[in-house]
Amino acid sequence: MSSKSQEELLSFAAEPAPSADAAPILPWKILVVDDEEEVHRVTRLALGDILVHGRPLQFIDAYSGSESVEIMRHQPDIAMVLMDVVMETEHAGLDAVQAIRHELQNRFVRIVLRTGQPGQAPEHEVVRRFDINDYKEKTELTTTKLYTLLHTGLSLHRELVAMDQARMGLEQVITASASMFEQQSLEKLQHGLLQQLAALLYARRDAVIVSTGITAALTDGALRIVAGTGSYRGNEGRLADEVLPPEAMAHIERAFLDSMMVVGEHHFAVHFSTRAGSKHVVYLSSESRFEPSDVRLVQLFCRNVTIAFENLALNEEIRRSQRQLILLLSSAIEERSPDLRNHVQRVSRYAMLLGQLLGLSPESVDALGVAAAMHDLGKIAVPDAVLNKPGALSQDERRLMESHVTRGSAMLQGQDAPLLQQSERTVAQHHEHWDGGGYPMGLRGEEADLFARITAVADVFDALSTARCYKEAWSIGKVAEYFRQQRGKQFEPRLVDLFLDNLEQFLAIRERYSAPPA
Repeated sequence: MSSKSQEELLSFAAEPAPSADAAPILPWKILVVDDEEEVHRVTRLALGDILVHGRPLQFIDAYSGSESVEIMRHQPDIAMVLMDVVMETEHAGLDAVQAIRHELQNRFVRIVLRTGQPGQAPEHEVVRRFDINDYKEKTELTTTKLYTLLHTGLSLHRELVAMDQARMGLEQVITASASMFEQQSLEKLQHGLLQQLAALLYARRDAVIVSTGITAALTDGALRIVAGTGSYRGNEGRLADEVLPPEAMAHIERAFLDSMMVVGEHHFAVHFSTRAGSKHVVYLSSESRFEPSDVRLVQLFCRNVTIAFENLALNEEIRRSQRQLILLLSSAIEERSPDLRNHVQRVSRYAMLLGQLLGLSPESVDALGVAAAMHDLGKIAVPDAVLNKPGALSQDERRLMESHVTRGSAMLQGQDAPLLQQSERTVAQHHEHWDGGGYPMGLRGEEADLFARITAVADVFDALSTARCYKEAWSIGKVAEYFRQQRGKQFEPRLVDLFLDNLEQFLAIRERYSAPPA
């Protein structure tokens, strides 16, 4: 190697090293594919000590086209391939490129063909048929040109990966925006925004949002992770100092204490808060240095995140108010009849347990509990003489009692809130039967709403297993036998099976919420 080439290489490699408090730097993976050992040795000698965008190089060796494909299959994060054309066959390199692009579907890795026999693979033919990024004869690859080739290719690889991360982050944000009333939408929004920010800053995927203050899940004032990407993903809810390195914690704590942005060459921690009182810090580390334009981008990001947090908090407050109103109405029914003490609570808990056993999402189980609590709303309109009659009801009294379904449904009709709309369906249909023999509409099978079918099981179990003014409580054996007889008739078969297979859990709820003596 000439002294001039050495000086040029040293000037290229003189990028500032990362500061001591930066997260461990991930190297660029470079796959060298050639059947000559000397080519591998010279490549390492020429490029082994340089940095590209502040990151070192990690060389991986392959000595045939087929070997390179297998390596790429197990290490898809390789950034660049220096591929010889003629190895085990005259077109082994071209065959390997075809497999990488089409079989492995890897469109991010940058591929440079190197050949000592250009006549074996004419350049124009290769460019036309294969998605490669450069074509070089081995004789023209000086140290300087090889570095330039690497820098250009790795810069393009970084751009492609960043765009893909931004795309995935945007998809998460769109998904969260389309499901604002879901309990987990805030978590989706946080993960999506973190991913977008990391991509825009060419940063590592290891980023977190740490929270403290007045939030639903945090009441102890400790610093906890509420969203994470990369190696921090899956640590939501954990104490931050159990997960993050001491250097990261120092930056995060300073941002919290001073309510400011802490920016270093390879990290930042920025504080933001909402009017509801919650305080958050976004922490992210990067292989490359942050520029002033990056700082402005982070400030804009946090301003927009604050707005998103506030909107989601407002939606959650609306949901919470709806639930409180519904439970308040349900409690008013219990006050009118000693027989109904804790009936609403038990039916709601039974229904939620059935929903969980059925595999419903946490958001659906929560909505099911509220809707089931409303099932007897219409009994507000039933006279006390009928509601609390100790003996059998007459035909007219029976019709009056059964009217609680249509009366309760009428009270909830015309509501815009999704939770009230679901409650209306549950109230209207919880006395329908699986075989069509129920009332008031004679719905059959899945024509009745799922929440209503679940509530029917919960309601009948509680009615049979507790004492009422007109009957004694049935034994659990007799209750279980009744459900076996009504499987496929009054009740959906799979719900009966889940109920009977998990009877002990239902009995535990019954014991916990048993009514106090009148």
